Amino acid sequence: MNAHAFTSDVAFTPTVKAIQARKGSRQSYARVEERGGWQAVITPDLAAFIEMQTSIFLSTANGDGQPYIQHRGGPAGFLKVLDGKTIGFADFSGNRQFITQGNLADNPRAFLFLIDYMLRQRIKIWGTARVVEGDAELMAKLMPGDYKARPEQVILFTVSAWDSNCPQHIPQRFEAADVAAALGERDRRIQQLEQEVMRLKAASKQADKE
Repeated sequence: MNAHAFTSDVAFTPTVKAIQARKGSRQSYARVEERGGWQAVITPDLAAFIEMQTSIFLSTANGDGQPYIQHRGGPAGFLKVLDGKTIGFADFSGNRQFITQGNLADNPRAFLFLIDYMLRQRIKIWGTARVVEGDAELMAKLMPGDYKARPEQVILFTVSAWDSNCPQHIPQRFEAADVAAALGERDRRIQQLEQEVMRLKAASKQADKE
C-alpha cells in the first residue's frame, strides 16, 4: 500500500514522530523500528485472537478524509483469517446506508480495532479493504453456520501492519454467555456440596443410633 521505511510508519507520520520527540517517547519507538517495526503478517496467535472475536470496529474514511467507524458483530469465527495477509467476513444486511462501502470505493485505506474486555487486550490493524459482491462461493466460506442474518456482500481486509496495546485503562468485562456458564458451574457445585452435606448428616444420625 505504501513505501514506508517501517511498518509503523503507516501511523507514525513525520508529524506524529515530531510530537513523540517533543513529548519524550520517540526514542523508545525508534528502538522498535530498529528491530523491524510492527508486524505485517498475521501470526498464529493473532489469527486465534481474530477468530475468537464477536464484536469488532471497522474504520474507513471518504475521499475528503472524513472518518467513519462501523461496528460489526457475529458469532465467534465470523471474522476469518484467509491467509497471512487477509481477513474476511460476511457483511450482513443492516440499515443500508452503505457508508463503509462508499468510503472504500473512494479510499481503500481501512483500520480494524479488536478488543477483548475479559483478557483486557486490544489489537490495532492497519490496511486496505474492499467489498466483494456476487461471489457465492466466497460468501458460503465466510458465512457462519446457523447464524440468523442475511449476508449482503463480503469485505476483504488486507493487512499492512498491526500492533497490540497494553491493558492499561481497559475495564474488565465478561460476555453474558461466559458469566452464565460460570454461574451454572457454581450452582452445580453448590448442589453437589448440599447433597454431600445431606449424606454426611444421614450417616451421622445412623452412627448415633448404632
